[in-house]
Amino acid sequence: SAVGRGPEVPFRSEAYSISAIARGKELRLTLSALDPAAGPPAQDLVFRFGMSGSFRLCPAAELPRHAHLRFLTRESPPRALCFVDPRRFGSWRLGDAWQPERGPCVVSEYQAFRENVLKNLDDRAFDKPICEVLLNQKYFNGIGNYLRAEILYRLKIPPFEKARTVLEALKEQEQERRKKDPSLTLSKKVKLKQENPDLLELCHTVPRARITAEKQLLDPEHSDYYSTFKNWLRCYLVPGMSSLRDRSGRTIWFQGEPGPMAPKGEPRKAPRRRSPQLKADPEAPSPKVTPRALKQRRRAAAKPRLCEEEEEKKEEKEEEKEEHAERPRKGRARGRRAVTAAPASSEAPLGVRRSCRTSARRGQGEPGSP
Repeated sequence: SAVGRGPEVPFRSEAYSISAIARGKELRLTLSALDPAAGPPAQDLVFRFGMSGSFRLCPAAELPRHAHLRFLTRESPPRALCFVDPRRFGSWRLGDAWQPERGPCVVSEYQAFRENVLKNLDDRAFDKPICEVLLNQKYFNGIGNYLRAEILYRLKIPPFEKARTVLEALKEQEQERRKKDPSLTLSKKVKLKQENPDLLELCHTVPRARITAEKQLLDPEHSDYYSTFKNWLRCYLVPGMSSLRDRSGRTIWFQGEPGPMAPKGEPRKAPRRRSPQLKADPEAPSPKVTPRALKQRRRAAAKPRLCEEEEEKKEEKEEEKEEHAERPRKGRARGRRAVTAAPASSEAPLGVRRSCRTSARRGQGEPGSP
């Protein structure tokens, strides 16, 4: 699209196929001509979705807003596979290489992911709280904001417990388990893990369960899409849960104590339900409230109720405003801007300039003037 920020895709073919493979928070598309001899060589694109990126298949005549990259079908009427990103946090790049700083995928490369974490516990990255480390894609490639809240909640781990303390305990438990019964069969090991999963196992099973659930509702525009996701959540944005902003500015939702490394400030609780409004006394005189005071009261009442979802909507509106601001304005505003921006000639006194304009207007009204 004209406003897309990604690079131009140098692939043109009358008939081609698209295949995809995911790794953590990245997705690689491969465009392949159906006739390799006559068509161009295969082209790979690696996508990052940001907070609002998604793919959507729709009629080519009804493209959604913010469809920044489109792949057209040959059918009649044609359809378009669109990369839609309203907030433009997502991106794509040419080539098949994954980002080098990302570790193994928590879903598709579980054993490599687990080993990568446990063998690098001396890294200074694990000096931080566990909630912040779970967003480090070098070790937890695929874990995002809502997943970290759901994983820690299921294990009752305080989000601001030191990451190394939590993960070294897993390493010790694993070593003790092997010493106690080295003859455990694979099926018994799987059964024990299912009954008592640890943090790294939940980093694998929780997102995989979410992916399985989303396969039933492939279209984000589906009426039940958001409701099923909301019902699946146990902690993230759930009423009654507490929340704090970590040192990276992201909000972590949890239950109970935050942990020893929590930032200063009391946790904010999501309201369980709206408090009942008291009926006003008809005989009581109504207090006089100025419009300014009324606005301040409304802002103060709405501020603690803002959740992450509302903040994201607010940011999205700001993004749209910025996008509109980049376009040139039409009509008189553009003329005013051009006049204001023009460099002034030799300055004349204010009274002289006014008299010149007045005489010019009078001159236009005289007989014989053009």
